[in-house]
Parts: sequence; C-alpha cells; structure tokens
Amino acid sequence: MMKKTGCAFLVVILVIVLWLSGCQGFFPGFSTTYEAYPTKIQYDISYGYQVNSSGAGRYEITYLCDTPKVQLGSATYSILFNQDYKMQTRANNSFVLWNISGDEETKYELGLSTHVEAESFLVSDLNGKAATTREQLPFIYPSIVRKYTRLQANETTAFIDPKNQQITAIAREVQTTAKTNNTFLLAKALFAWLKTNVQYQTHPGDEGVQPAALTLQRKSGDCDDLSFLYISLCRSLGIPARFVRGYLLTAYDNGTAVAIAHAWAEVFVGGSLGRNGWIPVECACCITSIQTDIEQNFGVEDAFHLRVFTDDGSNESLTLSLSGISYVAYGITRHVQLQAFAEVRNYQTLESQKLVVNSDNTRHYE
Repeated sequence: MMKKTGCAFLVVILVIVLWLSGCQGFFPGFSTTYEAYPTKIQYDISYGYQVNSSGAGRYEITYLCDTPKVQLGSATYSILFNQDYKMQTRANNSFVLWNISGDEETKYELGLSTHVEAESFLVSDLNGKAATTREQLPFIYPSIVRKYTRLQANETTAFIDPKNQQITAIAREVQTTAKTNNTFLLAKALFAWLKTNVQYQTHPGDEGVQPAALTLQRKSGDCDDLSFLYISLCRSLGIPARFVRGYLLTAYDNGTAVAIAHAWAEVFVGGSLGRNGWIPVECACCITSIQTDIEQNFGVEDAFHLRVFTDDGSNESLTLSLSGISYVAYGITRHVQLQAFAEVRNYQTLESQKLVVNSDNTRHYE
C-alpha cells in the first residue's frame, strides 16, 4: 500500500496524529499527499490450469475460463489450447469453455495469454454530491435495484445475505449514525464499519468461501468473504452492490510482478459517479487508519486489478463464480493432475503519480 508523505514540518506528536487521521478533516485546510505509485502499467499474463494426464483409461475435463477486462485501458487475449473449446456467454460474462475427453498420456495448458494496458480508476469526489438517495434509487433505477439487492445462494448456502437479521441490524445502526440517505455516503460509512470491525485473514487449510453470516460471526475473512459481507450490508439498505473477481498484481523493484486470484466489490450509487453509477470498493486492504483506507480503497480500482468476472446478481452468476475446473477419470490407473497458474511477464510501469486528497474531501492524481 501507499504511504503518506508531507506534514514533516510539524512536531513529532502532530505528525503521528495527522498520519492516523489522514491529515484532511482533522485540521481544516490540510491536504494529504501520498507517495508516488504506479497508475499506468502494462504486462502480459497467462492464467488457467496445467493438466497432466497419466496412466490407462479415459478422462473427461470441463473448464470454463473467464476472459479478462480492465476498468481503464485494454486487455487482449489469445487461447492457449486451441482444441475442443467454444466461446460462451453466461450471466453477462464471456468465457472460453473446454470439454475435453481422451485416453492418452499428455500434458497441456488450458487458459488464456493476455496483454494488458491498465490505468488506475478513481472517483474524485468523496462527498458523494452526485449520488442519488436510497429513496430515489427504486424509481430511477428499478431494474438495477431488483437485480442487485437480493439474496444470492447456491443449492445449500446463502453467501450474499441481505436478509440476515444481524447484518440488517448493523446496516441500520450505521445508517442511523451516519444521518444520511445519500447512497455514496452510506456505502462509505458501511465500508468504515467493515474495516473497523472485521479483519482480513486468509483461511486455515483449504476452506472454501465463507457466507456473509459466518464472516460476521468470525469477524475475519479473506477477500471473497469480506466482499460478500460488505455487499450484504449494502443490499440490506436497498443499495445495489455486486462482486468482482479477477487477479491482483504485486510489482517489485526489480521489474517483476506476480498475480494472485482476488475478489472485490462494486456499489451502485447512481448519478454521474464512477462507471455508469458503479463505484469500485477494495474490501481486503490492510491499513490501520480507516481514513487512509477510505482515501486509497473506496471508489478506487488501481491499475493492478485485472477483472475476469462481474456478478449479474443471479444465483447462476454466484454458482459460476464459485465453480472451477472439473474432471472424471475412468480406470484404476488413470490419473489427472490439475494445477492452477497465473504467470506475469514483461511488466512495465508506464506512469507513477501521487494521490492527493484535498481539504474539501476531493482527490486526484498528480
């Protein structure tokens, strides 16, 4: 994460206070400037599964591979294994679908090779002046409210659960404290509650994605879990929200980068904010100052985020997002080994800028 610079002319104790408070808002007239950070990058990434088939007997493999996208920039891809595939669109997302069967011993890669040029996406006004109110949403955007405020579940579990009594009670308490019906400000207040009360923590062992109610109970979760809980909180107030899946890059000083599977959220606040009313929210950030967290991660999708799947609010969408590669092996000696991979090459920082948060609660890159 970015670190703050500036305010160094003050006495030490004041520097510490300003660091924790985010500088602006605590002392009117102050702005906050963060260290320069890559805001425009390019790289190549290959992702998918390595398949190793050995022994005797037939096997069948099914893999639905998401295609890449970025908020600002471009992502062009080619298919790694040009056999037994077709393009599909499901739940408003595009996929490459492989259905493979065979009986030979072989190794190959199922997935995509992608060239990405990406820029950081930023909602400049943290005051939410252009956002709609909760009361206006159903009248101005009825279809979006219907699709993105409901419960989402697979056959057994409600993962996004705006009807959960505890989640609803917390959301209403946050709204009462915030004293506003502005959707942007409410979403920001719910984000602050999440970051104050729930800790980012990866799962022990190989546990799957947690439903929102369990994450609330444990007060911890990984990127999927925190996103599902945050979306549930927003939806319980009638604010549309959805999850996004993809990859998050980490770049190193030696010019290399790595990518890990990642998930985050989007909230619909209407008006002219964000992308057609949708604003990105990074729920899995680890910063001790809530104000800093808001400034860097609420309404921000930096260039290191690569999208591959965006929720359409349906149970089918949730199931597709949670599904991966599957196979069936026939024969005692037939073995199929699957290994997920995401490899980044040719990483370059094209532009680095400082995030500046002004005293009027607006922000920009410079």
